[in-house]
Amino acid sequence: MLARVATEPGALRGWPRAAAAPRRGLCGAAAAAAAPPAVPAAPRPFGQVPGERRPGWLNLLRLWREGGLSNLHLIMARQFRRFGPIYREKLGVYDSVNIISPGDAAALFRAEGALPERFSVPPWVAYRDLRNKPYGVLLKSGEAWRSERLLLNKEALAPELVPGFVPLLSAVGQDFVRRAQAQARHSGAWTGDFSHELFRFALESVCHVLYGTRLGLLQDFVQPEAQRFIEAVSRMFHTTAPLLHLPPALLRRSHGRTWREHVQAWDVIFGQADRCIQSTCRELRRGGARGPRGILGNLVERQRLPLEHIRASVTEMMAGGVDTTSMTLQWALLELARAPRVQEQLRAEVLAAKREAGGDRERMLRGTRLLRAAIKETLRLHPVAVTLQRYTAHEVILQGYRIPPGTLVQVALFAMGRDPAVFAEPERFRPQRWLCAGPRPFLGLGFGFGPRQCLGRRIAELEMQLFLMHVLENFKVETERGAEIGTKFDLILVPDRPIQLTLRPLEGAE
Repeated sequence: MLARVATEPGALRGWPRAAAAPRRGLCGAAAAAAAPPAVPAAPRPFGQVPGERRPGWLNLLRLWREGGLSNLHLIMARQFRRFGPIYREKLGVYDSVNIISPGDAAALFRAEGALPERFSVPPWVAYRDLRNKPYGVLLKSGEAWRSERLLLNKEALAPELVPGFVPLLSAVGQDFVRRAQAQARHSGAWTGDFSHELFRFALESVCHVLYGTRLGLLQDFVQPEAQRFIEAVSRMFHTTAPLLHLPPALLRRSHGRTWREHVQAWDVIFGQADRCIQSTCRELRRGGARGPRGILGNLVERQRLPLEHIRASVTEMMAGGVDTTSMTLQWALLELARAPRVQEQLRAEVLAAKREAGGDRERMLRGTRLLRAAIKETLRLHPVAVTLQRYTAHEVILQGYRIPPGTLVQVALFAMGRDPAVFAEPERFRPQRWLCAGPRPFLGLGFGFGPRQCLGRRIAELEMQLFLMHVLENFKVETERGAEIGTKFDLILVPDRPIQLTLRPLEGAE
């Protein structure tokens, strides 16, 4: 998908061509969603966009009093039912336009400009300003972002990187299988809340790719340093959500408990990243590590970016690539346990691909279309982010309204994925909907779109595909019957209660 092709004006070299507005005939999607939104002959002014008219601070106060931060995604879905496919909302100092139509998402992409800007997470910006740390590529904007992002794409997103990533990620997946088999040896199965185990797996995986080294997180004993990092990442995400709608300048002057905990969490995260970076640099000075160098080693050796800039972006990738991937895998295992027929179809596909490829993991990836579709379907039902955001570079017409330049526009991923006008039977886990012929532009937005799509997308997709391959080859995934699991917003979407899963070894599995 990220092959080097010609791009629309404003897109960077190396990203896919901007898709046209969705057309009719999408498999599993309602016909109404496939057609571009009707635009009246005379677009209406921005001031007429429907929505709440109260001041932003009152809206934010009401949200806090109602405990609405944890239900932000559900409130957005309710607002779309109330106002229609577009509405305007003010929360704190931020004024945004929210959209749900894939056609509007396509129009927004075409309006993002040559230097697209997204919502910069205020507490993350405030921390870096407080500690005088440089921004990574996630938080940068303008030409500084563009030049750095182009270099990082070559180390993290280019398709030719896959052969180098696969053995690193597959090795961690094999270790998870060995750990699971050991846990199941006495009772015949491994049952429990796997959130912590998957977090450790994801951190081990991303560090293996970034640094070319292992942290040993899949052992029974985890080093205290690594355990502190695990707890810090969880605390960083948890404390970000309540600070999300406050300006960075106000946060830096704050003495509140949530802000203090947020700062302490980032201190631990940067400290762990610095230790990994220093270790990699020592190995390079000695003549290079015996094993793979990872993304960091390649960046340092080529000296195309200052070390401080490399440190900032690699730290962001490490912190952002753990909770997000581990949570998606947890949701994927739950959906497979709830849909045993789909699970068996995926297992048959994986085993057939294994026979065809002679066990070669890279070749197996090419023969597992349904598995890739299952990950897309998981991200549709349980997107990591509630929204995708862009600031418009020039005027754009959305649902017949003039949206001026500089407006924050949010594509509501959770609401779109659950909207029957966009996806037929939206509550049903049906990966096959992604395999039917015909265009499906701007429906699968789990990793974003355009030049500012997730930098770690390639790593995350491979990590999840290889992990699920290993699990399906060796285990049957089960869960409690009839257990209702909801979602809550904690910067990312998480379960509202622990998910109990069982990994039961298959007869004859290696």
